[in-house]
Amino acid sequence: MHIHFDVPADPAYPGQVAAALSRVRLRRYGYIGAVLVAVGAIGLAVSRGSDRAEQISPLCLAMVVAGLLSMLYSPWVRWRARRRSSGYAVEGAYDITDDNIMMRSGTQSSGIAWDGVAQVKDTADFWIVFVGRMPATVIPRRLMSPEDAETLRAYLVKRGLLQ
Repeated sequence: MHIHFDVPADPAYPGQVAAALSRVRLRRYGYIGAVLVAVGAIGLAVSRGSDRAEQISPLCLAMVVAGLLSMLYSPWVRWRARRRSSGYAVEGAYDITDDNIMMRSGTQSSGIAWDGVAQVKDTADFWIVFVGRMPATVIPRRLMSPEDAETLRAYLVKRGLLQ
């Protein structure tokens, strides 16, 4: 397998990559926030009939507020990543072979050997490549030809990497 495609100098692309990577890494804050909101709301409802309501209500209200802030943290980080990275638009390229993924962006290049890849998650626009538990890079499907995308998908499935 040898797949090559270019990445144009699109100002929106770095923000899309940053958002995709942060979405994966920050998803747990949304879950934690939802649990805090639910527990706090239940605590507020239960404390209304209690003689200790004046002691319990502030704690429950703080849990609801903390939960809401936690749920808003991930979208805020994605918004900032998109806004900050729009100035990093440079041309680049990907070369994907049976052995590794080579990425070039501007004057820098790096690579990831397939042997070091633990898993690949499929999102709407990207395949997110994980080395260990950390997302290491993304492979943008929309910049690939449909044939190359299907070839890579089959390769990922064959290696047991694609979730």
